[in-house]
Amino acid sequence: MSRYLPYSPDQAYLLPPNVKDELGEEHLCFWVHRVVERLDLGEFEKAYSEEGGALYAPALMLKVWLYGYALGITSARRLEQRIREDLGLRYLAGGQQPDNWALSAFRRRHGRALNDSFTQVLEQAREWEVSKLGTVAIDSTRIRAQASRDRIDTEQRLRNERARLRRQIRHWQKACDASDPEAGAGTQVKIKELERRLEEMPRRLQRLRKSGEAKLSRRDEEARFLRERGGFTLGYTAEIAVSEQHLIVAQRVTLNRCDVPALLPLVKEVEQRTGVRPQKVLADAGFYSNENVRTLEDSGMDGYIPDPNLARELHTGKRARTIGRNRVRSPELKAMRKKLRTEAGRRVYERRKALVEPVFGVLKQQRSMRQFRTRGLARVAAEFTLATLAYNLTRMFARQQVG
Repeated sequence: MSRYLPYSPDQAYLLPPNVKDELGEEHLCFWVHRVVERLDLGEFEKAYSEEGGALYAPALMLKVWLYGYALGITSARRLEQRIREDLGLRYLAGGQQPDNWALSAFRRRHGRALNDSFTQVLEQAREWEVSKLGTVAIDSTRIRAQASRDRIDTEQRLRNERARLRRQIRHWQKACDASDPEAGAGTQVKIKELERRLEEMPRRLQRLRKSGEAKLSRRDEEARFLRERGGFTLGYTAEIAVSEQHLIVAQRVTLNRCDVPALLPLVKEVEQRTGVRPQKVLADAGFYSNENVRTLEDSGMDGYIPDPNLARELHTGKRARTIGRNRVRSPELKAMRKKLRTEAGRRVYERRKALVEPVFGVLKQQRSMRQFRTRGLARVAAEFTLATLAYNLTRMFARQQVG
């Protein structure tokens, strides 16, 4: 008698009759299914007209995308493949196999509906007492665009390219005049292509001047060169606000080059999303301005936002200078420094790093959000909403498991 269990990879029947028997009833895919089934998907349905052929159900597409982002699958082609191979995805797809084109079109089309779903999930979190809003931590990061840093337009490059095209056209025109009729036909095609590219030059130049930028990407016109640690990146600024339960309670993608103008809109979005005004707002030195601090105080919120000098002091232990040109005159700055120099103030502010920075770490390192897959501000915003929505689902799932 053999000591080994039966092994036959060529057997006809490989899948279990019930997916729950194989994955267990508490698997993440069933959690995603239950949450999405509770959502009002009317915004997705509004995006489609009455005409056209049969479509995949919005619930199906939303479930497979959320589960995919929870696993770090951000590519539509990769997701199409995994739907055929992954048991959890096959369950969420109900045995159907949407292709890359359908998956990509869904992600591009439904930015507004995804935004609405994000808010609904936060409402569910509040119902399950998963989210308690007292303190929020705010931060931002740069995410690369789906475009090359080298394929850019500047005024000088456009002038050089225009001159080069004109030289090439003259060269091919001479070759066409000197060649026989049969060879000249192919040369004429080349000339027409060069002329077409030359006709595009005024439009590209106008687009560059209209943007107000010194250089502009050819592949993604809305992406910008943004400063980050180590230099500049061509991409977008992703901004989030995170609650004490590590839930993302507000998120957006902008073209902001600095963080100062992002603070108040994010705080306002937190209140709109959750219906609750946060009591404490934590942010790093990049978000500090006297106006920001004053507005938070007038709204009844307690801000913990050091100025750059105070942030250096908190980091190094060397007290910020207050003499000569650096003498502090602003009452908001004086009050903020006094508060954050106390033991209680530092203890509150130190929570910021523990709340918001791990979220970006998970999104970038584990969920493949170092670079967007789509182009254009509206589309990358929808993509980021999918990523943050999937993150919240996994946090809620983990809390439910512990509870």
